[in-house]
Amino acid sequence: MFEIGNSLRETRLRQGLDFPELEHATKIRAKYLRALEEEHFEVLPSHTYIKGFLRSYADYLGLDGQLYVDEYNSRYVIGEDDAPLSTRRVPAARRRRSDRRESSVVLLALASIALVTALVIAAWRFGNPEQERVPGLQETAAGTTQAAPSAAPAVGKGIATIEVIATKGDSFVDVRRGDALGRAEFTGTVEQGQKQRFTGRLLWLQVRTPKNVIVKWNGNRVKLVPAAKTRGVYVTAKRIVAARA
Repeated sequence: MFEIGNSLRETRLRQGLDFPELEHATKIRAKYLRALEEEHFEVLPSHTYIKGFLRSYADYLGLDGQLYVDEYNSRYVIGEDDAPLSTRRVPAARRRRSDRRESSVVLLALASIALVTALVIAAWRFGNPEQERVPGLQETAAGTTQAAPSAAPAVGKGIATIEVIATKGDSFVDVRRGDALGRAEFTGTVEQGQKQRFTGRLLWLQVRTPKNVIVKWNGNRVKLVPAAKTRGVYVTAKRIVAARA
């Protein structure tokens, strides 16, 4: 048995994350994330929401989300998953109003995530991959892209290859397609001695502890700009540039 809330809080603090950043990344409201860390589960409407948020939050921190759900089930779930939590007595009418409000918020958040995902997929499918515009790149008067500080030959029809190798210690790594809101390729900790490899036409990469890893781009070792630790960088077959703040 372990303390669910303390484990989440300690992992978040070790990675230097705050609630506004986590709310943006996980699409879970900050007050719910704080409630999970404080184990104030009565703030959430039902066991189903709690377990879904627990799994998403733990996975984003690089932990085993299913392990936290199993621990919650063993300690709090006795009957049906959707049975209301009974940690304190609330008048029935007020509880129903609260449940409706919370359900509306969750449904709105899920709808927003689905809309963003659909837009990203549509842009990827119907856009011209040979003329991708990467945020942060400046266009010259002739319409050509200015050279970035680091460059390497294209790999296989504009496909970029990134390898992250943990040599000096662990590092939290987040890799997504398109941008910071795109489909996650990998979100978690690359432990010392491990290697992760990713390919794509346009990738967004964030490495929280660059000093602990070696990054290879199209087979060549590169040194990431400082922005890779905070707001991330965009990676294509031709260049690596810092994402805009």
